[in-house]
Amino acid sequence: MQSEATGPDLSTCVQSYLAELGRRGASRHTLRNYSSDLHQLADYLQPAPSVEQIDLTLLREWLGNLYDAGLTPISIRRKIAAVRGLFRFLREEGLLAENPAARLRTPKAPKRIPDVMSAEKTNRLIDTVEESQVIEKPSRERDLAFLELLYGCGIRVSELVGIDIKDIDLTTGWLRVRGKGNKERQVPLGTRAVAAVERYLQGRTVSADGALFLNGKGARLSDRQVRRLVKMYALVATGDSTVHPHSFRHAYATHLLNDGADLRAIQELLGHARLSTTQQYTQVSLADLQAVYDRAHPKA
Repeated sequence: MQSEATGPDLSTCVQSYLAELGRRGASRHTLRNYSSDLHQLADYLQPAPSVEQIDLTLLREWLGNLYDAGLTPISIRRKIAAVRGLFRFLREEGLLAENPAARLRTPKAPKRIPDVMSAEKTNRLIDTVEESQVIEKPSRERDLAFLELLYGCGIRVSELVGIDIKDIDLTTGWLRVRGKGNKERQVPLGTRAVAAVERYLQGRTVSADGALFLNGKGARLSDRQVRRLVKMYALVATGDSTVHPHSFRHAYATHLLNDGADLRAIQELLGHARLSTTQQYTQVSLADLQAVYDRAHPKA
């Protein structure tokens, strides 16, 4: 039987940790996922023990429940990362002597080559939005502008919706991007992206917080709204409902690499902390070469 709880309860600690992540510049997407993961842990451990009573045995029991529920290794890895981060934070705060989650075994993530849209498919999707007479202004100008930035700059959807007007210099053709961990980088703007943003800015209202992309109510456009719009446009233009904002980032990197761009330059443009993350796109290029060989070589 567990002894009476003497330390802070898990739910209180989760709220403190999420608040600290927010102060450190974590994205809304990360905060939303971590909040869900950590509150699921708290619900599983009901009646909640104090954090001092949560040991490796309890965490392994929770982990086994995740496997029994049929979660994918990717989902389990994220939940473990959230729990490890929480307990690491509690150690830093002096609330725990050790981090029991540090000894949890992380499942290996399956190596998967990302699906990449061809340049033809990507441009067909964007051109469909530009030429559509069904989409009313100013939504068409806004949506075309954010699609041009997604593909022309290779930015994440969280980075896209976080852009303020002051971050974009249409004269010199540069965009300031705040990436993961609130790290800033400069990304060049293509001529199509510059032209699309200029057209959008001519007819849009002014945002109180300086946001570039606004929704119909004049507030900052959300990442969920962008995902929904991208999916809708992709389905109409290409018949493919699996396209999402990150698909443009994959296309951006792969198309640059195929046209001879240096891998380290692509790493800087994407804001990857490690070159190994960028190197996944070399696998995509090799797969494309293999497909060309299989189709064209008489001995394939």
